[in-house]
Amino acid sequence: MHASVAEPIADRIEAAAAVLGSLARRDVPLAPFTTYKVGGSAALFAEVTSIDDLAIVARALGASQLPLLIVGRGSNLLVNDAGFAGIAVSIAEISMSIDIDEQTGIVDAGSGVLLPVLARRTVKAGLTGFEWAVGVPGSVGGAVKMNAGGHGSDISASLIDVTVADLAAAGDAPDAGLRLDTIAAADIGLRFRGSALPATSVVVSARLQLATGADPEAGDRELSEIVAWRRANQPGGQNAGSVFVNPVPGEVSAGALIDEIGLRGHRIGSASVSDKHANFIQADVDGSANDVVDLMKFVRQRVLDETGYALRSEIKLIGFEEPWD
Repeated sequence: MHASVAEPIADRIEAAAAVLGSLARRDVPLAPFTTYKVGGSAALFAEVTSIDDLAIVARALGASQLPLLIVGRGSNLLVNDAGFAGIAVSIAEISMSIDIDEQTGIVDAGSGVLLPVLARRTVKAGLTGFEWAVGVPGSVGGAVKMNAGGHGSDISASLIDVTVADLAAAGDAPDAGLRLDTIAAADIGLRFRGSALPATSVVVSARLQLATGADPEAGDRELSEIVAWRRANQPGGQNAGSVFVNPVPGEVSAGALIDEIGLRGHRIGSASVSDKHANFIQADVDGSANDVVDLMKFVRQRVLDETGYALRSEIKLIGFEEPWD
């Protein structure tokens, strides 16, 4: 029996917990699962390590009609201090496999594989085209969903196809089971820092086409140069990388606009614009996610007023009403 969205949220949480069984954990803080290390708790939390676990989550969604939050490595995620009244699902360990064909340059990587790990593995195998990812936090699954990139490239440049599971579709038809679909890269709506994959879609694995015959030693030198550049130009600490999408990729950067109006170091509560890179917002230890978003709103309005550019969030904001499209 399925719950209705009109039913009290507490009843829907109980319906989901009953289906999740031993997978269900209640009122779990999400801050440790994000690189910001701030934010509230999830009403229900499940760490999945298999496709069978995903199928259980899909049935719980169908039974409860609760909202879903998919959490990978949390490097592009900010959750409201008030928390998330739904099911948060950690998929970081669902698929960690890497299969590299050195002859063809085809790489099959599980969604949980860290981007820097994959960059180093492909260079070691004599492949080139994925070096840009060595300094990018996050995993293959999240990179596909947001078309992650850097240093003049992104994942769309090498993506062949992606295998996904849509939990909402499976939850609506639980008797049909969880179906895995392989979708060509051209059909997932990849754009600058985004894709058309729905929020309920879990990336299970991705196939990449890289160039063969590269010199691993030259590749190692390039990796070292990228890492050194990032350490010199981008801050460490509690952040999620760039907070705003560049309004005109390759021509107008959000960081340059924020710099232009003198907002480096500007602070609201426990959040501050980085002194090292103006498109990074840092959160203090034990800080507030709401402070980060308040600072984003302030920066965005100042940039709009003084330059005419309306900045769009690059971070996935959960539980906030974004002041922009």
